[in-house]
Amino acid sequence: MTTTEPAALQRALAAGQDRLRALLPGLTEEAVRAPSPLPGWSRGHVLSHIEGVGLALARQARYAQRGQRIEVYDGGRPARDAAIEAGHRRSAPQFTAALAAAMDEVEASWAALGAGDWARPVRYRDGVLLDAGLAWWRELEIHTVDLDLGPAFADWSAEFSGHVLEFLAVRIPPDVRLTLTTQDGEAVFGHGGGTPVKVTGTLPDLAAWLAGRHPSAPLGGDPLPQLGPWP
Repeated sequence: MTTTEPAALQRALAAGQDRLRALLPGLTEEAVRAPSPLPGWSRGHVLSHIEGVGLALARQARYAQRGQRIEVYDGGRPARDAAIEAGHRRSAPQFTAALAAAMDEVEASWAALGAGDWARPVRYRDGVLLDAGLAWWRELEIHTVDLDLGPAFADWSAEFSGHVLEFLAVRIPPDVRLTLTTQDGEAVFGHGGGTPVKVTGTLPDLAAWLAGRHPSAPLGGDPLPQLGPWP
C-alpha cells in the first residue's frame, strides 16, 4: 500500500507541494490568526511548522548528496519549537513570501535527487534519504489539511493513506488486534494479536484517526482504542 519507489514518491511530493503553494496567494491576516484544528495552534503556528520542517528535511537531501549527515534541526527540538513560536506572529504578506521562498528550496532539493541518491545515509532517524522523503510526504500532506483552508482528508490518495497506516501502526496498543475495514467491507489493515477490535470508515478517515486527527465522518464498529504516542 505504501509508495516507496523513489520516482513515485517524487511525483507525490511535487503534487503535494503544488497543492500547498496554491494556498499561499489567498492568505489573509484573518486566516493566519485563526485557530487551526490542532490544540493551541493557530494557522500561523502550522504555517511556521511547515516552513521549518520542510527546510529541515530538504537540507537532509542537500547534505546527503554531498556525502554528509547533519542534524534535522540546529539546536534540536527546543530550537524547532522556538522557531515556531517566533514565526507564527508574522503578517500574511510575510508568510506568503517566506513560504514561497521555502517551497522553492524544498522543491529544488527533492527534484535534484537521482535514482542512486535515495539510499544515502542521513541523520534523520539514522536512516537513509528515502526515510526523510517519506517524512516530508507525511508532514506535507497532514499539515496541509491541518491548515483547514480547503484540502481535506478525502483528498489523500490510497497510497498515502496506506503509508500512514503502516507508519503509525506502532501507536496501536499491544493488547489489541485492530482490523480496519472500509465501508464496503474490505479489510485494508490489520495489526496486533490481542483483543479483536474492528473499526470501519473510509480509507483516508481511518488514516486520519490513526494520525490523531478527527475524521471527516464518525468511524463505525467497536469502540476506538486509546492510541500511543507518535513514533
